[in-house]
Amino acid sequence: MRFVLNVIWLVLAGFWMALGYLLAGVICCVLIVTIPFGVASFRIANYVLWPFGREVVVRPGSGAPSTVGNVIWLIFAGWWLALGHLLTSIPLFISIVGIPFGWANLKLIPVSLMPLGREIVPSEAVFGR
Repeated sequence: MRFVLNVIWLVLAGFWMALGYLLAGVICCVLIVTIPFGVASFRIANYVLWPFGREVVVRPGSGAPSTVGNVIWLIFAGWWLALGHLLTSIPLFISIVGIPFGWANLKLIPVSLMPLGREIVPSEAVFGR
């Protein structure tokens, strides 16, 4: 079932949102100082392509540098990506079939706003299924 959901997600919203994260990652890697943001953006782009069956958890011990980095990320790229998730969720919620994908889009907003200090793990690791 996850495979089917991920394929439908990829066609409806995942590909376009992943392109946004890839663009943000390339821009961050060009500006040498922001390479950690670029790496985080590429990691999230991978997650945005196949979100079903994976969860975002807070990495223990991430500390103050991640918080400072998240504030910088939020100002320059995070709110654009979160707005993209919000805007792409609206048409998904209009149809009955798109509702789970709209929820998945909204689930991605917190990690788009604050990606540093987060880790993407399989759902089984979080829920123990």
